[in-house]
Amino acid sequence: MAVLGGRAGRAARGALPLCAALLLAGCAAMPSNGEVRKVDEGPQPDGDSQVHVAGIAPHTGESPQQIVSGFLEATTSGESDFSTAKKYLTADLMKRWDPFARITVLSKGPYHPSEGTDAEATSTTVALSGSKEALVDAGHAYQPDQGPLDTDVHLVRQGGEWRIDRMGDGLILSASDFERIYHSVNMYYFADLGADERHSGARRETLIADPVYLPWQSPDGLLATVKALLKGPSKWLAPAVSSAAPAGVDLTGGAEAVTLDDSQRLKVRLKAKADQLRGEECVRLAAQIFTTVQGQASVKLDSVEVQRADGATACTLGNEQARQYGPANLVGASDDQYYIGSAQHNLLVIPPDGTTAQPVSGPFGAAKADLRSVAVRRDGQVAAGVKSDGRQLVVGALTDGDVLQTAPLTSAAQDPKNGLSAPSWDGFDDLWVADRNSAVSKLYVLRGGVGQPVPVTVPGLQGRVESLRVASDGVRIALVVSEAGAERLELGWIDRGGTAEQPQFSVEGLRDITPAGENVVSASWAGASRLVLVGSDPDGGGQQIRYVGTDGSPAPALATVGEPESVAASEDQSKPLLVLSGGNVYSLTDDSNGKKVSPKGDSPVYPG
Repeated sequence: MAVLGGRAGRAARGALPLCAALLLAGCAAMPSNGEVRKVDEGPQPDGDSQVHVAGIAPHTGESPQQIVSGFLEATTSGESDFSTAKKYLTADLMKRWDPFARITVLSKGPYHPSEGTDAEATSTTVALSGSKEALVDAGHAYQPDQGPLDTDVHLVRQGGEWRIDRMGDGLILSASDFERIYHSVNMYYFADLGADERHSGARRETLIADPVYLPWQSPDGLLATVKALLKGPSKWLAPAVSSAAPAGVDLTGGAEAVTLDDSQRLKVRLKAKADQLRGEECVRLAAQIFTTVQGQASVKLDSVEVQRADGATACTLGNEQARQYGPANLVGASDDQYYIGSAQHNLLVIPPDGTTAQPVSGPFGAAKADLRSVAVRRDGQVAAGVKSDGRQLVVGALTDGDVLQTAPLTSAAQDPKNGLSAPSWDGFDDLWVADRNSAVSKLYVLRGGVGQPVPVTVPGLQGRVESLRVASDGVRIALVVSEAGAERLELGWIDRGGTAEQPQFSVEGLRDITPAGENVVSASWAGASRLVLVGSDPDGGGQQIRYVGTDGSPAPALATVGEPESVAASEDQSKPLLVLSGGNVYSLTDDSNGKKVSPKGDSPVYPG
């Protein structure tokens, strides 16, 4: 059994970069260094910092195994047209093979039998095996897909040389090669808010990130990004969002379809199918383009101009206008940091740049507030808490003189661990909480935090919801679910039906995004398309903190303090993580070892 990528005779062609020479042999799980880059984490690195691997054409007299290995190596060169890789194919297969159909990402392999081929044979098959990690579909969407890889590559002898004449469409890449060639980019689409779209007669809109993977070495990154946006959302998110782009619309031909001038004014020219696009719908599309491209730009965009096929301006959106489509415009935003003090079981707030917390104003900061868990509304004005018995839910303003209101939801649990979960506020002033007093927990929404609890259906849920966090957009929800002694992280999207007076809620499209081999203890939203979690180390090294994308793409564990028990994060990625460890709360930034906050406490949270 041989690992592809180390075939004889390669050295004579010149040294290859290390990962290309190893190809698919034992490369580390994606990503191999640093977390998965999201579009909102900064600009793309300079081209000089990327590893460029040259494609190598087949040599005379190579065996079938060498041809297959060489083909797979050539697909890692980053060539946009795969011209070198196609030289390993028969003329007929060159025309039929679709390299963009899918990408199979491997954690191990692929391997092939090392035995030779009969010298008189005119056709043969090379069997490939390995361990799958993920699948990237034709729409560039990543999804975990663990399991064995077993596939065959058929070859024929033509003119005395072996060439591949039959195989599946798409690419097979090691995790490390995948990370080197592709990066994650957030596409932005409008949330379908159902009955919550209108508030006080005004339309409420917010954009949701939908990550896809695009090549680092694209000849024109801006053009590739806008083209991907126009194709529409991923299959998973599509039922929960919409695009202002007309169905089937595309850019006019050539690189001039997307241009960015020295004043950071972006111009996008669409084909004639979009010539009727005008007014509000045109501005909404401009907002999608602005937010998507801004995440990759190294400087702040000034504006986006959407043009018709003849170059005439359809609409223009400035950077100030673009801000109104962020989640903060739903119910407000605050980046204050909170936790529950151990001594008085009251809510404490950490001052900016400080490490000594103080009680909040109002009843939540009062001595002996008797809190077990808490959630602060996204505008920082109101909080909801579960009492220490795990049964009672209370709501109150964070202002002096206010009193706690008892919410109309009480758990019958006798053990606090089986009572109400920590609550979570969405972007619409609604409170979400799970009652864990059964093998299969029940999920509820309380309008305004004090309305009558509305039960939430969760099709496909297996196990008990231990904790939950709703994203600021009010559409995506993360659930920590326990079943058969294991805890996993699941992500779903919220379907808002009914009317404003009689709302209906369901969580649809549940997908397991748990890193391989881990038990998830705690999770929090940590960006437009990522979460941070505390999970058990699959190698037996205790609990650790790591990021994971909403598509399930993993990142390495982070350096942390002690044995982390829970973690809280802001969707503003410049803010520190709040980590609970050993009865203390720590403020942890990327460039620090963590600052201990006093006094002692637990249940750290950001608003949400």
